[in-house]
Amino acid sequence: MNFRQKMILTASIAMAFVFGITPVTNAMHIMEGYLPPAFSIAWGAICIPFLAMGYFALKKTIENDRRSITLIAMAGAFIFVVSSLKIPSVTGSCSHMTGTGLGAILLGASSVSILGIIVLIFQAVLLAHGGLTTLGANTFSMAIAGPLVSFGLYKLCTKLKVNKYVSVFLAASFGDLFTYCVTSLQLALAYPSQVGGVQVSAAKFLAVFAPTQLPLAIIEGILSVLVIIGLETYAASELRGIGFLKVGEQ
Repeated sequence: MNFRQKMILTASIAMAFVFGITPVTNAMHIMEGYLPPAFSIAWGAICIPFLAMGYFALKKTIENDRRSITLIAMAGAFIFVVSSLKIPSVTGSCSHMTGTGLGAILLGASSVSILGIIVLIFQAVLLAHGGLTTLGANTFSMAIAGPLVSFGLYKLCTKLKVNKYVSVFLAASFGDLFTYCVTSLQLALAYPSQVGGVQVSAAKFLAVFAPTQLPLAIIEGILSVLVIIGLETYAASELRGIGFLKVGEQ
């Protein structure tokens, strides 16, 4: 094991230890039953075309290279683990990383919508994290909106010839932050402030999550870079198969 591999392993163990001792609190995805029925149905309907595109995109990726199943499984596991690690916020709620930015960078934004909704269903059923009635809203914010920003920002940075690892960091971090911007808007639309309406309510929700979400976004960016470095070390051929690495590139 060379020096870089030892550093990756050490950093991964440290991160796992830090988040593994996080106390259990009320979860933040939008919790079960929190949204009015009309909003739950509307957000679910909005997600349908994105999920359809995601299904066909994921199917095409697998058909083009069967080895991509390993990376798809890894991306799904990464989303499940990091989005289940909850950090207490300044209220009784809490914040968490999303993990979807890494998947969007590797597989494309559409494919991550399928991985995201699968993770959200398991979390709602097994961990009481989020809920089935709020599945549409949580899917849109975490598995659709955030990944779109991550994917778009990564492609933009690539065209501008920004360093690859800096691009990954920025894409994952801003995708995480945008997820919470969308969640705050969703909550504000459902519960506008009596004085100031949706704008004031959205600002209040953003203020609640900002103290914990800003550092978490930075941590998610760093973790995503570490995972990419690890994959380049141990799964370069799979990365070439999905087009993340060009032939001959390390």
